Amino acid sequence: MEAEFSQSLPDVQSTGDERQIAIDRVGVRGIELPVLVAGRDGPQHTIASVTMTVALPADKKGTHMSRFVALMEDHREPLDADSVRSIYSDMLERLQAVEGTIEIRFPFFVRKAAPVSKLESILNYRCAFIVTTEAGGTVVRQEAQAPVTSLCPCSKEISRYGAHNQRSLLKSTVILAAPMSFEEQIAVAEASASCQLWSRLKRSDEKFVTEYAYDHPKFVEDIVRDMAKALNADERVLAYRVEAENFESIHNHSAYAYLMRDKRRP
Repeated sequence: MEAEFSQSLPDVQSTGDERQIAIDRVGVRGIELPVLVAGRDGPQHTIASVTMTVALPADKKGTHMSRFVALMEDHREPLDADSVRSIYSDMLERLQAVEGTIEIRFPFFVRKAAPVSKLESILNYRCAFIVTTEAGGTVVRQEAQAPVTSLCPCSKEISRYGAHNQRSLLKSTVILAAPMSFEEQIAVAEASASCQLWSRLKRSDEKFVTEYAYDHPKFVEDIVRDMAKALNADERVLAYRVEAENFESIHNHSAYAYLMRDKRRP
């Protein structure tokens, strides 16, 4: 009875549009829902913010918004590059579209042991999957943002008493030929900084962090180059964009750098 009633209702979205203007992307933004994300030690629970859109042809009046929501309800498997590719393919089929975009953004959590005391605590990172159609094929980008410490080489060189440092945000966005865990991707950023961060430190740890950063001064230029060097050496990485932003402690502005490479091109 319900199916018969639904079939009797008009489907306005599927009607034609006399203006004949195609829409680049139409869909839903800001869907928040619990998800599972694949991690090195198994899937972890988190909360994702999801954007899903498709291209709308000029002869179609609208798209079916409820199908986007149903799509995420039907896909409960842990998110990784393969599963989000499958979700994207399903979206295009359900919406009868030839291209679109999916962005799934979420906090990702890593349990870390402090460098000296070995006290464990959890640190959060911002991660994402971005899927789109490019050159007729599906492209999955995996993104990770890592908060770190950077210490200024110039300040260290010219100052008699220490050097200024600041918290920085490093972001890498990669296209992969084979799986890379978020933990591995985050580790590339942390290894490229003056020092990584921990949520819980004792005094012995604070001494270590302060001295380690002092011994590893980095400009934003150094950071993106070191991230690029590591990704260049990783055969799983086909293309990448790396970014570094230092939230300066002695200036009212940030220092910023980014670097892009596509290893598939000579």
